[in-house]
Amino acid sequence: MKEKLNQIIDRYNKLESLLADPKVISDSEKLKETAKEHTFLNSVIPKANKYLSLLHQTQENQLIIDSDDEELKILALEENNEAESELLELEDQLKILLIPKDPNDNKNTIIEIRAGTGGEEAALFAADLFRMYSRFAERNVWTREVIASNGTGIGGFKEIIFSVKGTSVYGMMKFESGVHRVQRVPKTETGGRLHTSAATVAVLPEAEDAEIDINESDLKIDTYRASGAGGQHVNKTESAIRITHIPTGLVVTCQDEKSQHKNRTAAMKVLKSRLLAQEKERLAKERADARKSMVSTGDRSAKIRTYNFPQGRITDHRINFTSYQLDSVMDGQLNEFIEQLKIADQEASLQTE
Repeated sequence: MKEKLNQIIDRYNKLESLLADPKVISDSEKLKETAKEHTFLNSVIPKANKYLSLLHQTQENQLIIDSDDEELKILALEENNEAESELLELEDQLKILLIPKDPNDNKNTIIEIRAGTGGEEAALFAADLFRMYSRFAERNVWTREVIASNGTGIGGFKEIIFSVKGTSVYGMMKFESGVHRVQRVPKTETGGRLHTSAATVAVLPEAEDAEIDINESDLKIDTYRASGAGGQHVNKTESAIRITHIPTGLVVTCQDEKSQHKNRTAAMKVLKSRLLAQEKERLAKERADARKSMVSTGDRSAKIRTYNFPQGRITDHRINFTSYQLDSVMDGQLNEFIEQLKIADQEASLQTE
Protein backbone atom coordinates (compact mmCIF):
# COMPACT_ATOMS: atom_id res chain seq x y z
CA MET A 1 0.00 0.00 0.00
CA LYS A 2 2.82 2.43 0.90
CA GLU A 3 4.50 2.08 -2.50
CA LYS A 4 1.20 2.41 -4.35
CA LEU A 5 0.25 5.57 -2.44
CA ASN A 6 3.65 7.17 -3.09
CA GLN A 7 3.17 6.52 -6.81
CA ILE A 8 -0.29 8.14 -6.65
CA ILE A 9 1.09 11.23 -4.89
CA ASP A 10 3.87 11.52 -7.49
CA ARG A 11 1.25 11.24 -10.24
CA TYR A 12 -0.91 13.90 -8.58
CA ASN A 13 2.03 16.30 -8.36
CA LYS A 14 2.77 15.70 -12.04
CA LEU A 15 -0.85 16.46 -12.92
CA GLU A 16 -0.61 19.73 -10.97
CA SER A 17 2.31 20.72 -13.18
CA LEU A 18 0.55 19.61 -16.37
CA LEU A 19 -2.50 21.75 -15.56
CA ALA A 20 -0.20 24.79 -15.58
CA ASP A 21 1.59 23.73 -18.78
CA PRO A 22 0.68 26.01 -21.75
CA LYS A 23 0.87 23.03 -24.15
CA VAL A 24 -1.79 21.17 -22.14
CA ILE A 25 -3.93 24.28 -21.67
CA SER A 26 -4.00 24.86 -25.44
CA ASP A 27 -5.09 21.26 -26.12
CA SER A 28 -8.74 21.03 -25.00
CA GLU A 29 -8.89 17.21 -25.09
CA LYS A 30 -5.63 16.81 -23.16
CA LEU A 31 -6.74 19.44 -20.65
CA LYS A 32 -10.07 17.67 -20.17
CA GLU A 33 -8.39 14.28 -19.55
CA THR A 34 -5.81 15.78 -17.18
CA ALA A 35 -8.41 17.73 -15.19
CA LYS A 36 -10.61 14.62 -14.93
CA GLU A 37 -7.77 12.51 -13.49
CA HIS A 38 -6.72 15.35 -11.19
CA THR A 39 -10.30 15.67 -9.84
CA PHE A 40 -10.45 11.92 -9.19
CA LEU A 41 -7.13 11.92 -7.27
CA ASN A 42 -8.28 14.94 -5.22
CA SER A 43 -10.46 12.59 -3.18
CA VAL A 44 -7.59 10.14 -2.64
CA ILE A 45 -4.67 12.42 -1.75
CA PRO A 46 -5.81 13.64 1.72
CA LYS A 47 -6.38 10.06 2.92
CA ALA A 48 -3.14 8.90 1.26
CA ASN A 49 -1.13 11.61 3.05
CA LYS A 50 -2.79 10.79 6.37
CA TYR A 51 -2.11 7.07 5.92
CA LEU A 52 1.58 7.63 5.10
CA SER A 53 1.96 10.06 8.01
CA LEU A 54 0.47 7.56 10.47
CA LEU A 55 2.59 4.78 9.01
CA HIS A 56 5.73 6.91 9.48
CA GLN A 57 4.63 7.65 13.05
CA THR A 58 4.23 3.94 13.89
CA GLN A 59 7.68 3.20 12.45
CA GLU A 60 9.23 5.96 14.57
CA ASN A 61 7.41 4.65 17.62
CA GLN A 62 8.68 1.15 16.93
CA LEU A 63 12.24 2.42 17.33
CA ILE A 64 11.29 3.70 20.79
CA ILE A 65 9.55 0.42 21.63
CA ASP A 66 12.76 -1.43 20.74
CA SER A 67 14.82 0.89 22.99
CA ASP A 68 15.51 0.65 26.74
CA ASP A 69 13.41 3.68 27.80
CA GLU A 70 10.49 2.01 29.63
CA GLU A 71 8.51 5.22 30.17
CA LEU A 72 8.64 6.21 26.49
CA LYS A 73 7.90 2.59 25.48
CA ILE A 74 4.49 2.74 27.18
CA LEU A 75 3.58 6.00 25.39
CA ALA A 76 4.80 4.66 22.05
CA LEU A 77 2.79 1.44 22.43
CA GLU A 78 -0.38 3.41 23.25
CA GLU A 79 0.12 5.64 20.21
CA ASN A 80 0.74 2.67 17.94
CA ASN A 81 -2.37 0.85 19.14
CA GLU A 82 -4.48 3.89 18.26
CA ALA A 83 -2.65 4.47 14.97
CA GLU A 84 -2.96 0.85 13.81
CA SER A 85 -6.73 0.94 14.25
CA GLU A 86 -6.91 4.14 12.20
CA LEU A 87 -4.54 2.71 9.58
CA LEU A 88 -6.82 -0.30 9.03
CA GLU A 89 -9.83 1.99 8.61
CA LEU A 90 -7.96 4.26 6.18
CA GLU A 91 -6.73 1.25 4.21
CA ASP A 92 -10.30 0.02 3.73
CA GLN A 93 -11.39 3.48 2.57
CA LEU A 94 -8.45 3.79 0.19
CA LYS A 95 -9.11 0.37 -1.33
CA ILE A 96 -12.64 1.47 -2.24
CA LEU A 97 -11.43 4.81 -3.61
CA LEU A 98 -8.80 3.06 -5.73
CA ILE A 99 -11.18 0.54 -7.32
CA PRO A 100 -10.89 1.14 -11.10
CA LYS A 101 -13.82 3.30 -12.16
CA ASP A 102 -16.13 2.26 -14.98
CA PRO A 103 -15.20 4.73 -17.76
CA ASN A 104 -18.89 4.82 -18.71
CA ASP A 105 -20.08 6.06 -15.30
CA ASN A 106 -20.03 9.73 -16.32
CA LYS A 107 -21.94 9.12 -19.54
CA ASN A 108 -25.53 9.96 -20.31
CA THR A 109 -27.74 6.92 -20.78
CA ILE A 110 -30.42 5.41 -22.95
CA ILE A 111 -33.01 3.32 -21.12
CA GLU A 112 -35.21 0.75 -22.84
CA ILE A 113 -38.26 -0.64 -21.02
CA ARG A 114 -40.26 -3.49 -22.55
CA ALA A 115 -43.36 -5.28 -21.30
CA GLY A 116 -42.67 -8.95 -20.62
CA THR A 117 -44.97 -11.74 -19.49
CA GLY A 118 -48.38 -10.57 -18.31
CA GLY A 119 -50.08 -8.99 -21.30
CA GLU A 120 -51.77 -5.62 -20.66
CA GLU A 121 -50.75 -5.64 -16.99
CA ALA A 122 -47.08 -5.98 -18.00
CA ALA A 123 -47.52 -2.97 -20.29
CA LEU A 124 -49.04 -0.96 -17.42
CA PHE A 125 -46.11 -1.96 -15.19
CA ALA A 126 -43.67 -0.84 -17.92
CA ALA A 127 -45.42 2.56 -17.82
CA ASP A 128 -45.07 2.60 -14.00
CA LEU A 129 -41.32 1.94 -14.32
CA PHE A 130 -41.04 4.75 -16.87
CA ARG A 131 -42.75 7.14 -14.44
CA MET A 132 -40.50 5.91 -11.60
CA TYR A 133 -37.32 6.63 -13.58
CA SER A 134 -38.74 9.95 -14.82
CA ARG A 135 -39.34 11.05 -11.22
CA PHE A 136 -35.86 9.86 -10.24
CA ALA A 137 -34.43 11.95 -13.09
CA GLU A 138 -36.39 15.00 -11.88
CA ARG A 139 -35.08 14.53 -8.34
CA ASN A 140 -31.50 14.52 -9.68
CA VAL A 141 -32.12 17.50 -11.99
CA TRP A 142 -31.46 15.35 -15.07
CA THR A 143 -33.21 15.85 -18.40
CA ARG A 144 -35.32 13.09 -19.96
CA GLU A 145 -36.35 12.76 -23.59
CA VAL A 146 -38.48 10.03 -25.17
CA ILE A 147 -36.84 8.55 -28.29
CA ALA A 148 -39.41 5.93 -29.27
CA SER A 149 -42.52 4.40 -27.75
CA ASN A 150 -45.22 1.86 -28.48
CA GLY A 151 -48.20 2.51 -26.23
CA THR A 152 -51.37 0.60 -25.47
CA GLY A 153 -54.92 1.87 -25.33
CA ILE A 154 -55.16 2.14 -21.54
CA GLY A 155 -51.91 3.93 -20.75
CA GLY A 156 -49.36 1.13 -20.83
CA PHE A 157 -46.24 0.66 -22.96
CA LYS A 158 -45.25 -2.39 -24.94
CA GLU A 159 -41.93 -0.60 -25.32
CA ILE A 160 -40.51 2.81 -24.48
CA ILE A 161 -36.99 4.07 -25.15
CA PHE A 162 -35.76 7.33 -23.66
CA SER A 163 -32.53 9.18 -22.96
CA VAL A 164 -31.45 10.66 -19.64
CA LYS A 165 -28.77 13.35 -19.55
CA GLY A 166 -26.97 14.80 -16.54
CA THR A 167 -24.14 14.26 -14.07
CA SER A 168 -23.02 10.62 -13.59
CA VAL A 169 -26.30 9.28 -14.99
CA TYR A 170 -25.01 5.89 -16.15
CA GLY A 171 -23.07 5.36 -12.92
CA MET A 172 -26.32 5.76 -10.98
CA MET A 173 -28.65 3.91 -13.34
CA LYS A 174 -26.56 0.95 -14.53
CA PHE A 175 -27.78 -1.34 -11.75
CA GLU A 176 -31.37 -1.17 -13.07
CA SER A 177 -30.78 -3.50 -16.04
CA GLY A 178 -32.66 -6.77 -15.78
CA VAL A 179 -36.13 -8.25 -15.27
CA HIS A 180 -38.43 -6.37 -12.89
CA ARG A 181 -41.32 -8.46 -11.56
CA VAL A 182 -44.59 -7.07 -10.16
CA GLN A 183 -47.15 -8.82 -7.97
CA ARG A 184 -50.50 -7.03 -7.67
CA VAL A 185 -54.18 -7.10 -8.59
CA PRO A 186 -54.28 -5.54 -12.08
CA LYS A 187 -56.68 -2.77 -13.03
CA THR A 188 -57.89 -5.10 -15.75
CA GLU A 189 -58.75 -7.87 -13.22
CA THR A 190 -62.41 -7.98 -12.18
CA GLY A 191 -62.12 -10.99 -9.84
CA GLY A 192 -59.56 -9.44 -7.50
CA ARG A 193 -56.94 -12.10 -8.19
CA LEU A 194 -53.23 -11.43 -7.62
CA HIS A 195 -51.19 -11.54 -10.83
CA THR A 196 -47.45 -11.74 -11.46
CA SER A 197 -46.15 -9.84 -14.47
CA ALA A 198 -42.76 -8.58 -15.62
CA ALA A 199 -40.98 -5.93 -17.63
CA THR A 200 -37.37 -5.81 -18.79
CA VAL A 201 -35.12 -2.79 -18.38
CA ALA A 202 -31.93 -2.21 -20.36
CA VAL A 203 -29.67 0.69 -19.33
CA LEU A 204 -27.17 1.60 -22.04
CA PRO A 205 -24.31 4.10 -21.77
CA GLU A 206 -24.85 6.63 -24.53
CA ALA A 207 -22.17 6.05 -27.14
CA GLU A 208 -20.07 8.91 -28.46
CA ASP A 209 -19.28 9.02 -32.17
CA ALA A 210 -15.58 8.37 -31.56
CA GLU A 211 -16.32 5.14 -29.66
CA ILE A 212 -18.44 3.32 -32.22
CA ASP A 213 -17.51 3.36 -35.89
CA ILE A 214 -20.33 2.10 -38.12
CA ASN A 215 -19.88 1.52 -41.83
CA GLU A 216 -22.82 2.71 -43.92
CA SER A 217 -22.50 -0.49 -45.95
CA ASP A 218 -23.36 -2.46 -42.78
CA LEU A 219 -26.72 -0.72 -42.48
CA LYS A 220 -30.08 -1.51 -44.08
CA ILE A 221 -32.33 1.53 -43.74
CA ASP A 222 -36.07 1.35 -44.43
CA THR A 223 -38.59 4.17 -44.29
CA TYR A 224 -42.30 3.72 -43.72
CA ARG A 225 -45.36 5.61 -42.58
CA ALA A 226 -45.65 6.13 -38.83
CA SER A 227 -48.59 4.63 -36.98
CA GLY A 228 -50.40 5.42 -33.76
CA ALA A 229 -50.75 8.76 -32.02
CA GLY A 230 -48.69 11.54 -33.50
CA GLY A 231 -50.78 14.19 -35.20
CA GLN A 232 -51.38 15.00 -38.85
CA HIS A 233 -48.11 13.55 -40.16
CA VAL A 234 -49.15 10.01 -39.20
CA ASN A 235 -49.81 7.81 -42.23
CA LYS A 236 -49.19 10.73 -44.63
CA THR A 237 -45.41 10.86 -44.90
CA GLU A 238 -42.76 8.14 -44.70
CA SER A 239 -41.06 9.71 -41.67
CA ALA A 240 -40.57 6.51 -39.66
CA ILE A 241 -37.14 4.83 -39.82
CA ARG A 242 -36.04 1.24 -39.37
CA ILE A 243 -32.29 0.62 -39.23
CA THR A 244 -30.86 -2.90 -39.35
CA HIS A 245 -27.21 -3.44 -38.44
CA ILE A 246 -26.41 -6.37 -40.73
CA PRO A 247 -23.32 -7.80 -38.90
CA THR A 248 -25.17 -8.13 -35.56
CA GLY A 249 -28.78 -8.29 -36.65
CA LEU A 250 -29.71 -5.43 -34.31
CA VAL A 251 -32.84 -3.57 -35.43
CA VAL A 252 -33.84 -0.08 -34.27
CA THR A 253 -37.05 1.69 -35.22
CA CYS A 254 -38.03 5.28 -34.52
CA GLN A 255 -41.20 7.14 -35.50
CA ASP A 256 -41.84 9.61 -32.69
CA GLU A 257 -40.39 12.63 -34.51
CA LYS A 258 -42.18 14.30 -37.42
CA SER A 259 -39.15 14.41 -39.69
CA GLN A 260 -37.33 11.47 -41.23
CA HIS A 261 -33.98 13.14 -40.47
CA LYS A 262 -34.72 13.45 -36.73
CA ASN A 263 -35.96 9.87 -36.55
CA ARG A 264 -32.79 8.66 -38.29
CA THR A 265 -30.58 10.62 -35.86
CA ALA A 266 -32.45 9.20 -32.86
CA ALA A 267 -32.33 5.65 -34.23
CA MET A 268 -28.58 5.89 -34.88
CA LYS A 269 -28.03 7.11 -31.31
CA VAL A 270 -29.88 4.06 -29.97
CA LEU A 271 -28.03 1.68 -32.34
CA LYS A 272 -24.61 3.00 -31.32
CA SER A 273 -25.49 2.73 -27.64
CA ARG A 274 -26.71 -0.85 -28.10
CA LEU A 275 -23.48 -1.79 -29.87
CA LEU A 276 -21.42 -0.19 -27.08
CA ALA A 277 -23.47 -2.06 -24.46
CA GLN A 278 -23.04 -5.31 -26.37
CA GLU A 279 -19.25 -4.91 -26.26
CA LYS A 280 -19.42 -3.98 -22.56
CA GLU A 281 -21.45 -7.13 -21.80
CA ARG A 282 -18.95 -9.27 -23.73
CA LEU A 283 -16.07 -7.94 -21.64
CA ALA A 284 -18.09 -8.38 -18.44
CA LYS A 285 -18.76 -12.04 -19.25
CA GLU A 286 -15.04 -12.60 -19.77
CA ARG A 287 -14.47 -11.33 -16.23
CA ALA A 288 -17.46 -13.14 -14.73
CA ASP A 289 -15.53 -16.13 -13.39
CA ALA A 290 -13.41 -13.85 -11.22
CA ARG A 291 -16.35 -12.03 -9.68
CA LYS A 292 -18.16 -13.23 -6.57
CA SER A 293 -21.25 -11.13 -7.26
CA MET A 294 -22.43 -9.99 -10.67
CA VAL A 295 -24.25 -6.85 -9.54
CA SER A 296 -23.72 -4.54 -12.49
CA THR A 297 -23.17 -6.70 -15.57
CA GLY A 298 -26.45 -5.65 -17.12
CA ASP A 299 -27.66 -9.22 -17.63
CA ARG A 300 -31.15 -8.51 -18.97
CA SER A 301 -32.36 -12.10 -18.56
CA ALA A 302 -31.87 -12.11 -14.77
CA LYS A 303 -34.76 -11.37 -12.40
CA ILE A 304 -33.37 -8.56 -10.29
CA ARG A 305 -36.28 -7.09 -8.33
CA THR A 306 -39.83 -7.89 -7.18
CA TYR A 307 -42.44 -5.22 -6.46
CA ASN A 308 -45.15 -6.69 -4.19
CA PHE A 309 -48.01 -4.18 -3.99
CA PRO A 310 -50.30 -5.98 -1.47
CA GLN A 311 -47.45 -6.03 1.08
CA GLY A 312 -45.93 -2.69 0.03
CA ARG A 313 -42.62 -4.52 -0.36
CA ILE A 314 -39.72 -4.34 -2.82
CA THR A 315 -36.94 -6.93 -2.81
CA ASP A 316 -33.71 -6.74 -4.80
CA HIS A 317 -32.72 -10.38 -5.30
CA ARG A 318 -29.07 -9.68 -6.17
CA ILE A 319 -28.26 -8.34 -2.71
CA ASN A 320 -31.20 -9.74 -0.70
CA PHE A 321 -32.24 -6.20 0.24
CA THR A 322 -35.88 -5.50 1.08
CA SER A 323 -37.69 -2.22 1.61
CA TYR A 324 -41.30 -1.58 2.60
CA GLN A 325 -41.29 1.91 1.08
CA LEU A 326 -42.97 0.83 -2.15
CA ASP A 327 -44.93 4.07 -2.72
CA SER A 328 -41.80 6.20 -2.22
CA VAL A 329 -39.72 4.07 -4.58
CA MET A 330 -42.41 4.15 -7.29
CA ASP A 331 -42.31 7.94 -6.89
CA GLY A 332 -38.64 7.91 -7.83
CA GLN A 333 -36.91 7.62 -4.45
CA LEU A 334 -34.42 4.99 -5.58
CA ASN A 335 -31.35 6.20 -3.69
CA GLU A 336 -31.51 3.57 -0.93
CA PHE A 337 -31.45 0.71 -3.45
CA ILE A 338 -28.76 2.30 -5.60
CA GLU A 339 -26.48 2.94 -2.61
CA GLN A 340 -26.87 -0.66 -1.40
CA LEU A 341 -26.06 -1.96 -4.90
CA LYS A 342 -23.00 0.29 -5.14
CA ILE A 343 -21.70 -1.05 -1.80
CA ALA A 344 -22.25 -4.66 -2.93
CA ASP A 345 -20.45 -3.96 -6.21
CA GLN A 346 -17.51 -2.38 -4.37
CA GLU A 347 -17.25 -5.35 -2.02
CA ALA A 348 -17.30 -7.75 -4.96
CA SER A 349 -14.55 -5.74 -6.66
CA LEU A 350 -12.40 -5.75 -3.50
CA GLN A 351 -12.62 -9.55 -3.31
CA THR A 352 -10.98 -9.82 -6.73
CA GLU A 353 -8.17 -7.33 -6.07
